[in-house]
Amino acid sequence: MAGNTTSDIWIAGAFAAFTVDLLVYPLDTVKTRMQSPSYTKLFVDPATNSLRKAAMFRGLYQGVGSVILATLPASGAFFSTYEGVKAALSKVERLPQPLVHGSASALAELVSCAILTPAEVIKQNAQMVSSASGAGGATKQTLARFRSNPLALWRGYGALAGRNLPFTALQFPMFENFKARIQAWRARRWEAQGRGKEYKPTLFERGCTTAAAAGSAGAIAAVVTTPVDVVKTRIMLAAADEGKGKGGDGEGKKAMEAMKKGNLVDALGAVKAQTQKSMWAVGKEVVAEKGWRGLFRGGAFRGIWTVLGSGLYLGVYESGRVWLARRDGRDPDADVAE
Repeated sequence: MAGNTTSDIWIAGAFAAFTVDLLVYPLDTVKTRMQSPSYTKLFVDPATNSLRKAAMFRGLYQGVGSVILATLPASGAFFSTYEGVKAALSKVERLPQPLVHGSASALAELVSCAILTPAEVIKQNAQMVSSASGAGGATKQTLARFRSNPLALWRGYGALAGRNLPFTALQFPMFENFKARIQAWRARRWEAQGRGKEYKPTLFERGCTTAAAAGSAGAIAAVVTTPVDVVKTRIMLAAADEGKGKGGDGEGKKAMEAMKKGNLVDALGAVKAQTQKSMWAVGKEVVAEKGWRGLFRGGAFRGIWTVLGSGLYLGVYESGRVWLARRDGRDPDADVAE
């Protein structure tokens, strides 16, 4: 893990997630509302066909509490898995680096998604609550909808993993490549200027380099994977209806019956079957309603959001990781981990 301890990785990842959640969350709320099947009904004035700005931009932080609680451990788990698997695979001779980075990020994402899914379902449904009162009002209203079927909180695991796996598998090989190229360019300039000693980037330079590489790679991956993101958003918004017992395919009821009998395997199987059928069905539903362009709804906005969010996320993570290593007198580039 490049000179960092496991605790360094967890602390840096959690701090990066917390920073991004606070600063970029409103953009995610707008994206969710744009991709919602209720977008026209809730946010477009039928008389003038114009955007209802008051409705669209109200409560932009609804549901943020559940996300912060989940993303802190999820980010730590992601980065510790990613750095550990990357270090292990890098020792395998002749293994292409894009494959190393893609495999490490994919495994890390599977771990992270298991922690994130319930919070993501709560978040996206809370973002769509039109009116909420009191602290955490939108989140409380959302949780109330899952009392009769709490397993519906894992309704979107397949969709979340289905979106995040190709996203990270595309982003991280590009990110690592872009970052290495920028650092190599900076090192050549340093040498050309005749400064003598070996080039060592400052903490600020490393953070900026990482942010630029991550933002660029993330934007490309975000646009390419927008169709899966649209499907994921719809599945997670529909989970609230299943939480209230309105699921159309009956798998939610099967899951609850299995849980009451203490059969966890059958319960999880029912949830998995429900998710698999719904991903395909929802995709066809979007195409039938909006055409193929409907699968790319919010794609440009998601690309812009990802430039900011991914750049800030990985930039803060890299800066935190390096700072923690240097604070304790360790070289952040050394192949050492405790």
